[in-house]
Amino acid sequence: MTDRRSFLKHLGVGALGLSVLPALGRQLANPTGKQLFFDISLAEWSLHKTLFGGKLDNLDFPKTAAETFGIHAVEYVNQFFKDKAKDTTYLADLNQRAKDYGVTNVLIMIDGEGPLGSTDDKERTQAVENHYKWVEAAKFLGCHAIRVNAAGKGTPEEVKAAAIDGLGRLSEFAAQHSISVIVENHGGISSHGDWLSAVLQGVGKTNCGSLPDFGNFYEYDRYQGVKDLMPFAKGVSAKANVFDEKGDEAHIDYRKMLQIVKDAGYRGHIGIEYEGSELSEEEGIKATKRLLERVGAELS
Repeated sequence: MTDRRSFLKHLGVGALGLSVLPALGRQLANPTGKQLFFDISLAEWSLHKTLFGGKLDNLDFPKTAAETFGIHAVEYVNQFFKDKAKDTTYLADLNQRAKDYGVTNVLIMIDGEGPLGSTDDKERTQAVENHYKWVEAAKFLGCHAIRVNAAGKGTPEEVKAAAIDGLGRLSEFAAQHSISVIVENHGGISSHGDWLSAVLQGVGKTNCGSLPDFGNFYEYDRYQGVKDLMPFAKGVSAKANVFDEKGDEAHIDYRKMLQIVKDAGYRGHIGIEYEGSELSEEEGIKATKRLLERVGAELS
């Protein structure tokens, strides 16, 4: 197989090509030929069955994103290297592999480190401190953010106050490393767009924002939820589960969603997060990518 450097040499772009490959990859991968108003990234959770099944290693995720899907930006999930946050040898290897394939490390999604909205002061403080190592890992990898959750037990108002405190303290630490803390609507009260937007307003820090997920609204209108969260967005997650015969997501109007995203002035990465079961993970990712490209081209 021709490696990346040989490919660039063949094209005659030399060392300069190492820096332009991500843009070249996006251009070649987009069959519409039209520049989209956003960049496409791949959320590692889209391959969680493959990863948990031992058929893919986290270190090979950037290569898979680039070679299998033509995507040159990735969003890691800490569950797949949860004991490596402080392992700089491992992180350096991961970083080099991403660079070898012209892949940008966008963010790390953090789970299992404690509730940042806990109403118990001690538990909340521990959760904040548990996230520190992932802020440092994100910095090491060149990511711009970590994705966290605003979970807690109590009334909406009690959890809101606790989450404002927890997210605020974590954001202060992250700011020292030029990392953003972005919160996903990820179940419970956090899947109410008005509640989460009020929390972020309460934190009031420029490096604390949202990661609106198209699909994680359960008792709240999904389109209103994305509208609520877009003013704070530092990332967007394109959830997909089921596709119809036209290639559209059966339960999410992508044209309506992407119009909301565009109208908010967002021009960053939109991460593919396929969670369906009717298609394989590989085919589901490709179907989501085609949908983003098609609708994105219509709106760009």
